[in-house]
Amino acid sequence: MKLRPPRHPLDRRAIAWWRAQGALVFGTAALVLALPGALVPPAAPWLLGPAAVVAVLGAAWCAVLPRWWFGLHRWEVTGTAVYVRSGFLRQEWRVAPLSRVQTVDTLRGPLQQRFGLATVTVTTASARGAVRLRGLDARVAADVAEQLTERTEATPGDAT
Repeated sequence: MKLRPPRHPLDRRAIAWWRAQGALVFGTAALVLALPGALVPPAAPWLLGPAAVVAVLGAAWCAVLPRWWFGLHRWEVTGTAVYVRSGFLRQEWRVAPLSRVQTVDTLRGPLQQRFGLATVTVTTASARGAVRLRGLDARVAADVAEQLTERTEATPGDAT
């Protein structure tokens, strides 16, 4: 069998989800620096400058990286395996044979719920850890979890 790129992109709302995550992280860090800088005048030069740098870096991060990640992340579930490609500096390609699947979980954190997204976590009998399909439409994630459960029940276990 020849490996090929997984067929499905993430839901486009994953871009906004990643941007919201970045805005929360960078915004919180900038606020933690800016608030004391604004309230304690002697600390202003030492805190407001770094707060501005964090805010500018956060804005650049939110503008560029989520769209780039969207183009790199792909997933697919076939009759024999779960395929996930992710990463940007260090790309990772994970293939989990259905015969090695132990559990299938669906997660919807507060931000994911806001954007109608979910993560499907496929835990395998691998030391490498679970395979995660992040940024799926919530209904698609539920369908994928159901399909995986049905397929793994019908797949004979690995004898190794």
